[in-house]
Amino acid sequence: AGSRTRGKMMSFLPYFSAETWTLLALLITLIVVYGYWPYGVFTKMGIPGPKPLPYFGTMLEYKKGFTNFDTECFQKYGRIWGIYDGRQPVLCIMDKSMIKTVLIKECYNIFTNRRNFHLNGELFDAVSVAEDDTWRRIRSVLSPSFTSGRLKEMFAIMKQHSSNLLSGMKKQADKDQTIELKEFFGPYSMDVVTSTAFSVDIDSLNNPSDPFVSNVKKMLKFDLFNPLFLLAGETTHTRIFDLMSFCFQNRTKGLTDHEILSQAMIFIFAGYETSSSTMSFLAYNLATNPHVMTKLQGEIDTVFPNKAPIQYEALMQMDYLDCVLNESLRLYPIAPRLERVAKKTVEINGIVIPKDCIVLVPTWTLHRDPEIWSDPEEFKPERFSKENKESIDPYTYMPFGAGPRNCIGMRFALIMIKLAMVEILQSFTFSICDETEVRRSPEQTEYDINKHQYLFQHSQHLF
Repeated sequence: AGSRTRGKMMSFLPYFSAETWTLLALLITLIVVYGYWPYGVFTKMGIPGPKPLPYFGTMLEYKKGFTNFDTECFQKYGRIWGIYDGRQPVLCIMDKSMIKTVLIKECYNIFTNRRNFHLNGELFDAVSVAEDDTWRRIRSVLSPSFTSGRLKEMFAIMKQHSSNLLSGMKKQADKDQTIELKEFFGPYSMDVVTSTAFSVDIDSLNNPSDPFVSNVKKMLKFDLFNPLFLLAGETTHTRIFDLMSFCFQNRTKGLTDHEILSQAMIFIFAGYETSSSTMSFLAYNLATNPHVMTKLQGEIDTVFPNKAPIQYEALMQMDYLDCVLNESLRLYPIAPRLERVAKKTVEINGIVIPKDCIVLVPTWTLHRDPEIWSDPEEFKPERFSKENKESIDPYTYMPFGAGPRNCIGMRFALIMIKLAMVEILQSFTFSICDETEVRRSPEQTEYDINKHQYLFQHSQHLF
């Protein structure tokens, strides 16, 4: 039997020439080498991390949730570790000194840019993904739109929409029906963004079938290969294009028409989804911590007695409101990861970071580091009180990113959220219902994210 098997093999082999077998062996070798080639980067650097698989790297670990993966790596490897997104090396850092160097000190020289997947389609020149001098130019043009004076002007417009939000919620509450908060916070955010930035009053809460509203919602479920799905209709294209050109013509002469349009799209994306989700998480935290909500309502009644109209200056001076919002952003940061790309090889704290390596700050995990935050899974607004805030290192709390490339609309978003929450809590309280999934242990954290997975998967590239 053995000789017959060998005979069959020998009769088969002649069908392939020696050159063919050599080329086949070479091809297999190249495939294997190519698959393993980048995975020695962190070994040479002496950086620990999970073992990568050929071609996949460590990406299969994301099936457990990337925030859980980050936390597991931190617990196992310490404050610095290496992972591989496919064949791309990613250096993860939770060392405060390194974070400061990457996000602040060397931002302009080395770590200017974020990772670019080149899946942005026509949004390649949006401020969130633009690179180097293009980013600097666009950012400098947009920054004057978010000064204190401009924000104060926008406040009056925000109040019109917060009033609509309150009326809509009251109608639902009067019916004694459970309220799906995202259905209210989303339209409120959209209305504020479009009216303050584009001078378009769409009232999406009362007019959900408006073409602009429906197209924006389609965009927010966008195909990554066509982020400008919103512009599919010629009428919509003209409407936004003319509006942005009008709004920016006196102070954005350094921007092309296409760049103006790209900024409009990214403002809608960032302003709508991130703000409404942050408000939803804040409401969740108040509903599950009623003692905090009661204390906050006490401050509101003191500052604005008898449901007095909200004034900008007084709102900005509400200390406990700041504490509550900051703590909610600690637990649910808008950007659970921050990324920068090394433009050249650089040494930081004795670690040589090679050119093109991604440096990642796992903000979610950093915000729950037990060495920095006592009882990190607990909602404790007092962490951010005046007496405690001074002791918080700015490189351990970065819900909007940090440095020159932080979220340009941070103050805008905070004002919009504060206004809505104060007006709501003047008349209502939040409470959980049968449909509410209450997180009872750290292991359930990932479920909370999954409800807003769209926000977390994509917003990390905005900061």
